[in-house]
Amino acid sequence: MLGERWLASAMIMGMVLMTGCATTGERLEFQGVPGVVVDHSPASSEQYVGSPGICVLSNGDYLAKDDRFGPKQPVPTLTRVFRSTDRGRTWSHLSDMLGMTWASIFVHRENVYLMGTDDYNGRTVIRKSSDGGKTWTVPVNKDSGLLVPDGRYHCAPVPVVEHSGRLWRGMEDSMGPGNWGHHFRAFMMSAPVDADLLKADNWISTNHIGRDPEWLDNKFDGWLEGNAVVTPDGHIVDFLRVAYSPEGEKAAIINISDDGKTATFDPETGFVGFPGGAVKFTIRFDPTTRLYWSLTNYIPPKHAGPDPGGTRNTLTLTCSPDLRHWTVKCVLLYHPDRQKHGFQYVDWLFEGNDLIAVCRTAFDDGLGGAHNMHDANFMTFHRVKNFRKLTMKDSVPFPKE
Repeated sequence: MLGERWLASAMIMGMVLMTGCATTGERLEFQGVPGVVVDHSPASSEQYVGSPGICVLSNGDYLAKDDRFGPKQPVPTLTRVFRSTDRGRTWSHLSDMLGMTWASIFVHRENVYLMGTDDYNGRTVIRKSSDGGKTWTVPVNKDSGLLVPDGRYHCAPVPVVEHSGRLWRGMEDSMGPGNWGHHFRAFMMSAPVDADLLKADNWISTNHIGRDPEWLDNKFDGWLEGNAVVTPDGHIVDFLRVAYSPEGEKAAIINISDDGKTATFDPETGFVGFPGGAVKFTIRFDPTTRLYWSLTNYIPPKHAGPDPGGTRNTLTLTCSPDLRHWTVKCVLLYHPDRQKHGFQYVDWLFEGNDLIAVCRTAFDDGLGGAHNMHDANFMTFHRVKNFRKLTMKDSVPFPKE
């Protein structure tokens, strides 16, 4: 009964629920999978779907990308690009790139770019396509997209923002002390909007800010996957996911100087309540409502527990007037099982009155389902119609207590 009600509510909100293309390109139908299936990799492959991203070309075509990770992940890393010519109803596989992961995909000056790393905790790189994503440059040196040639770097598909004549992109390195979470140090990269983005000399970085274990009453495990966001008073900040256990639901705001050279953080004011802050998110500003919006993994009280970063079975629409006070507007997707179901790492864009989004989805596929909620087996596309008008009354069924 819950499944039938959930599907009905999703249809009301404009979610397309079935069909898509598998990794081999054949047409498959996955009964009940929310959204349009863009890519599928069964758990048996031991290659899982990660880091979805989306952009829109000047001709109206959509591009979506994802990565592969897991015990049998390709070596070097693999990014896959897909195209839709019918506003997300159907998708076709367009291109593959080895030596690319965790990348943001974005359009700038009629070209498409992928900016990320060349390996897990690898070098910072950027690639360009001048033919709509079919072919891509290869970063071999400082003049062809190898932006930071040494060290260990980390990121996610977060916004690349144009502001005050520069492009801004949040990054982290993984060269601090300790293991996952503890070793991430946050910083911001930027370049002039009219510069050749493949040339390393055109990019600058702030100082890198690492973790202080005493922050958040000694419960701060680290920050990562920061968003470049323009504040209401016109400054750039790095808005980051926070590993904070067992509570979760926190984010951090690092201030960036206007010249892009200095990052500063005040632990007394820099942590904010953020529903879903334990898992990666994308934040964008809507000029129509003058609000910041995001799709996040809010944790219903029923699912609260010691692992907020591992609770990804609820996807919500959230908004804020000032980046500090956030409201859950509507629950878009929910599944009662949090062990093998997840709607996570959502990247999205405004399109008129709608949001268009791609999601790293762990769900039943008739082949044993996902390995677990983290090790997703799908990338799915979603359209949230008339998002500005949605309220909690429009939510899919989910536990209120």
